[in-house]
Amino acid sequence: MNKLHERTKMTNQRWTICLMLFLATTINYLDRQVLSLTWADFIAPEFHWTNSDYGTVAGLFSLFYAISMLFAGKFVDRLDTKKGYLWAIGVWSVGAVIHAFCGLVTSGIVAGSWTTSFAGAREAISAVGDVSLVVSVSVTLFIFARLVLAIGEAGNFPAAIKATAEYFPKKDRAYATSLFNAGAQIGALVAPLTIPFIAKAWGWEMAFIVIGALGFVWMGCWVFIYEKPERNKRVNSAELAYINQDDEIDGVSSTSIDSNAGKKVTFRQAFRHRQTWSFAIGKFVTDGVWWFLLFWIPAYLKSVYNLDSTQSAPHVFLVYAISMISIFTAGFFPAYFMRKKKMDPYLGRMKAMLLFAMFPILILFAQPLGQISVWLPVIIIGIAAAAHQSWSANIFTTVSDMFPKYAVGTITGIGGMAGGLGSYLINQGSGILFDFTANTNLKFMGFEGIESGYFIIFMICAFAYLIGWSIMKTLVPKYQLITEM
Repeated sequence: MNKLHERTKMTNQRWTICLMLFLATTINYLDRQVLSLTWADFIAPEFHWTNSDYGTVAGLFSLFYAISMLFAGKFVDRLDTKKGYLWAIGVWSVGAVIHAFCGLVTSGIVAGSWTTSFAGAREAISAVGDVSLVVSVSVTLFIFARLVLAIGEAGNFPAAIKATAEYFPKKDRAYATSLFNAGAQIGALVAPLTIPFIAKAWGWEMAFIVIGALGFVWMGCWVFIYEKPERNKRVNSAELAYINQDDEIDGVSSTSIDSNAGKKVTFRQAFRHRQTWSFAIGKFVTDGVWWFLLFWIPAYLKSVYNLDSTQSAPHVFLVYAISMISIFTAGFFPAYFMRKKKMDPYLGRMKAMLLFAMFPILILFAQPLGQISVWLPVIIIGIAAAAHQSWSANIFTTVSDMFPKYAVGTITGIGGMAGGLGSYLINQGSGILFDFTANTNLKFMGFEGIESGYFIIFMICAFAYLIGWSIMKTLVPKYQLITEM
């Protein structure tokens, strides 16, 4: 009897896959944050960067990421999940590492000093009298490194969402997505506790090399772990039936699944559907908030509260520690509305997303309360970050709820492109705004100088989600499953 029970007991390979997606996303965000945690204290003094210079580099990364996302989704759909993910993380790991060599190349170009020593490059650059040349060359090189990083990182979410659609039924996808998406918070949590200290001890270059190398380790594991569930020997019939439970409900037979394997979706086909526009606009309006928090909070703490990268580490850590609440909220609320209130997946998810859209309004109080204690805006920003991650997990899941699996990568890529464009605008605009407000000592709503600039951006962040939700609900007022494209 026990042996029979063992044979029929459902395996849990889907959670191993979810763990791998979580680790990839953690590495993704670690690589992304090395620059934001090193530029103010290490890179800016060496290369004479201003806020606008950093804003240009950060903003163009978002733009490159946006354009790459458009093609990354199709690339992942074409190669399929396993190979597509390998290529993505391989490229972005190379991109992460080559940041470390920007100083060496800069010294060679501006000082004629071609050396293999990072310390020697720093000395050669410091002796150059033409500061504008140093800025121009270094910014250009970092932009190239960010381009390579962006091309690779663009494949992470299309591949992860596709893997989630392959391994989880609809009712579990928001929870699974929130778990692997927690890698964004974990990466953001670990980053301030490691990267500034690596940079301080061994140089900012080693921070890029050490963190970048983690991706190659992940690739070695993925090769042996991932296969589609129907071909995965670690998935038994009970787990496979659980994974495919939606097929019967949606009227999708195993025959049609097989016939759709390898099917491609054109952009023209994708953009014919309001669901595509809804997802893309929702991402465009809200993704920039998260990227602003990711790229600018260390600079905010330095500019407004005069905290360097090591002093601000506990504050940045707390922001993303609070954001971990989303692991619970992102899956609990839509599941509650679906199971307890008997709502369809889309209605339940949108109800939850409206709830999440309310919390970023609190960020309006971050600047005023910062006059009492720096910890108060940190806590408020953490709550806003948690709301974003809860929103993000669910907006991603609307794709796998309403589109066939063979189209998930392409649609996710389109939304990612839109989100990247929104992020470019807020990052590029923030750098220009912060330099302008600092140089003109602009007064706005009781704040002066660069503090007024941050308050303006916080106002945009506060209402982005309600605007995005309203547009999405207008475009797709009710659940509409697409079975053919």
